Amino acid sequence: MVLKMQEDPRRRFIWSEISFFSKWWDNISAQKRAVVRRLVGNGQLEMVTGGWVMPDEANSHYFAMIDQLIEGHQWLEKNIGVTPRSGWAVDPFGHSSTMPYLLKRSNLTGMLIQRVHYAIKKHFAATQNLEFMWRQTWDTDSSTDIFCHMMPFYSYDVPHTCGPDPKICCQFDFKRLPGGRINCPWKVPPRAITDANVAERAQLLLDQYRKKSRLYRSKVLLVPLGDDFRYDKPQEWDAQFLNYQRIFDFLNSQPNLHVQAQFGTLSDYFDALYKKVGIVPGMKPPGFPVLSGDFFSYADREDHYWTGYYTSRPFYKSLDRVLEAHLRGAEILFSLALAHARRAGADGTYPLSDYALLSNARRNLGLFQHHDAITGTAKEAVAIDYGVRLLHSLMNLKHIIINAAHYLVLGDKDTYHHDPAAPFLSTDDTRPSQDSLPERTVVKVDISPRFLVVFNPLEQERLSVVRVLVNSPHVRVLSEEGQPLPAQLSAHWGSDTDTVPGIYQVSVLARLPALGLRVLQLHKSFEGHATPQSSVRLYLPGLNLPMRRQEPVPVHVLPAGTEDICLENQHLRACFSGRSGLLQSIRRAGEEREQRVSSEFLVYGTRASKDKSGAYLFLPDGEAKPYAPNDLPVVRVTEGPLFSEVTSYYQHVQTVVRLYNVPGVEGLSLDVSCLVDIRDQINMELALRFSTDIESEDTFFTDLNGFQIQPRRYQQKLPLQANFYPMPTMAYIQDAQSRLTLHTAQALGVSSLGSGQLEVILDRRLIQDDNRGLGQGLKDNKRTCNRFRILLERRTTTSQSSSFFSALASMFKALGFPGARTGSPEVQDGRPVSFPSLLSHITSMYLNAEALVMPVAQEKPAPPALRSFTPLSSTLPCDFHILNLRMLQAEQDESLPSAEAALILHRKGFDCSLEAKNLGFNCTTSQGKLALGSLFQGLELGSVQPTSLTLMYPLGTASNSTNIHLDPMEIATFRIRLG
Repeated sequence: MVLKMQEDPRRRFIWSEISFFSKWWDNISAQKRAVVRRLVGNGQLEMVTGGWVMPDEANSHYFAMIDQLIEGHQWLEKNIGVTPRSGWAVDPFGHSSTMPYLLKRSNLTGMLIQRVHYAIKKHFAATQNLEFMWRQTWDTDSSTDIFCHMMPFYSYDVPHTCGPDPKICCQFDFKRLPGGRINCPWKVPPRAITDANVAERAQLLLDQYRKKSRLYRSKVLLVPLGDDFRYDKPQEWDAQFLNYQRIFDFLNSQPNLHVQAQFGTLSDYFDALYKKVGIVPGMKPPGFPVLSGDFFSYADREDHYWTGYYTSRPFYKSLDRVLEAHLRGAEILFSLALAHARRAGADGTYPLSDYALLSNARRNLGLFQHHDAITGTAKEAVAIDYGVRLLHSLMNLKHIIINAAHYLVLGDKDTYHHDPAAPFLSTDDTRPSQDSLPERTVVKVDISPRFLVVFNPLEQERLSVVRVLVNSPHVRVLSEEGQPLPAQLSAHWGSDTDTVPGIYQVSVLARLPALGLRVLQLHKSFEGHATPQSSVRLYLPGLNLPMRRQEPVPVHVLPAGTEDICLENQHLRACFSGRSGLLQSIRRAGEEREQRVSSEFLVYGTRASKDKSGAYLFLPDGEAKPYAPNDLPVVRVTEGPLFSEVTSYYQHVQTVVRLYNVPGVEGLSLDVSCLVDIRDQINMELALRFSTDIESEDTFFTDLNGFQIQPRRYQQKLPLQANFYPMPTMAYIQDAQSRLTLHTAQALGVSSLGSGQLEVILDRRLIQDDNRGLGQGLKDNKRTCNRFRILLERRTTTSQSSSFFSALASMFKALGFPGARTGSPEVQDGRPVSFPSLLSHITSMYLNAEALVMPVAQEKPAPPALRSFTPLSSTLPCDFHILNLRMLQAEQDESLPSAEAALILHRKGFDCSLEAKNLGFNCTTSQGKLALGSLFQGLELGSVQPTSLTLMYPLGTASNSTNIHLDPMEIATFRIRLG
């Protein structure tokens, strides 16, 4: 590239993913780097989007989408001194409206997308709406608008970019000249351009250009010229550039053709378009449409819906989110520990080398957001490589958290000594290999107390049940001051019927400070001080007589039950089938009737003839059939003062539904986990369906990237697989009375195929390739744990105005207007919008950011005095989320942190119409106002500079005022100095 671009200043090239580019950059000479900077500076080479990768937009979480964008932009700023202007996303399988928001807030002015359902492309082309201003559904003015260009045809390769006829366009992909490795499937090869044929060839190509141009509103036309795995040989550069230049020279020499043709970058195209319409780049061109919403789900032909990859390889989709939670926790704790150490003048003893590990974890998480990584559509060997990188970074992040926690909990900071060979704290769990589930650390209890440090990565104080494995049933838990804490002792189960000898679980109720560290003590207990034990009933199919097993935790063994099993706390009562062990109903406290919430496992097969499901596509053989295991399940019921749970063991899935007997958030929803193992199956997809009496009709709601909610409608006229959507963090159904939300800790595919239903695909094992480029089936399934929360909320309509509106709504309903039904989304400016409740947002955070329990490693002698660490001096408003507190790299040495950090805040939009009793929050909302200056206890905020999302542009001047304001849904980045 560097050589070929210099041969002719008219040549242009675009590059998008920085992860690969940075690898190349690390291995080139200073002279070559200078040439690259010159090519970028003179506009020949453009960096488009500039993220670490071109991310998947369905399964990726907005934390990771932003993080990889920052990582790429920071790299570009530091190494090349350039800020991207235009977004390029030709390969993600469907497009999320979160992306235009993030690009707009990063100061990009235009963007391009390609993989959109062929019927939508056809409709947009027919109405000349392929270029539009993309606006967020909640936006009341136009502050989120960004100009978007949608490519009109099947693919982004050369046969599908010059015009509507691929047989002709392929003749202008000069890599396919006869004698090369690839040819044109339409059987007409390209011909090299000569003086003799240029007029005829140019006319043929121009005819395609004109036909394509009619689909757009402006007279400026974009014709991308590339494909996967291209421009890697000098011969191809020559073939493409020289032949096209001959065509352009001819076209430009014929005034009667009324055409000017040239090479250009993506921003050259947007600039030319804006110049033509005569307005500032980024503004809305007159007469162009405004669009809101997303582009899921994607189909490229027939009924081939790309809805399988919403679940493909769920093990890694789950590991992705575990790594993300650890990265956020490590970023924040490292920033706080470093700021406190610097303030104490102790940064000489603090392990600054952790910053390089942090940087590497950002890049590994960023890499995994790629549209062939988190999607589950990479080759098996590549998936393993991703897994190894994710695991390696996860272990490093645990150590960064340990080092920071060690410094922050020491009563006397002067005694801090970092010894990499002997960490002060042990990790909460370990993973033997990249594809194994975590194994929790067992703490040895002794006469002298063992100390635990518990990290709460949430920006709100939480009252949570913290679980620890210990080697003795004689244990009690005390606060750091020596006060006994409520606890519950239970057996540690190794299988459906057997406990693990010598290992017990102690669960303790602890109040954890926001973003802070709480110190707890474990003591060996003696008679009279024992921790209350769980009681266990084990229902065995085929057993005739009840038995009682005398273990340290007694177990009552009973024949398989026919009676319902019910668990209850102060907020709700959940009942289960005694036979199947599966959830049947939920009743909220203070309500007479139960709400049916029955769960069942279902199985999808794939088609018998021609096209079958694979890593990308979901092509089921009809509706799901009930999962019919060989044996009845073993059902185990555990009850105790802090939590009760029902566990059912089936052949391919083990499910646990737990109810916490705790006031506040933890006790207001059901905790559900499904351990899935379908490795002995062929072409089988396992689904979990919840059926309720909620009259949701054909409407349901799914989140986009954990950032916003998109209302969905079940389309009966479309095939079943078309009605599945991504669910990165939640999905819900509702009617006038109730809303049922399924929260998830990993991205999976979801749908509502009938009124009152929600179903999620847990795992898929498919033997064949589905012909979309992978060349393999999905046969590397793992034992995978999928985690959920089920939240049932009551919708309230209390105010006077709402009764007026409901009267209006019923009038519209009588007139037959669609969308006036109670299960439907609210409508704002003709756009459907919906938001989770505050409780729902916080429940999602509890599920996705678990408290980390780290035992103090040394048993004897007693460790130095430890003190809990409470970083925030005041409670953050309930609707503010600290997305990240990210130390920026030093100017000279990218492996070291600078004195500055990026503070990224998100103010969540929420629905106030859901009942908010007994939530147990100690936070309130503040109309979007926040005083940053006094937020961090014991630290001063040196400066606060509002910037664009990825810190490339300052917004306004850095002021002395540290009071900020955010509108609902907005994400804002501040460059700050803590110390």
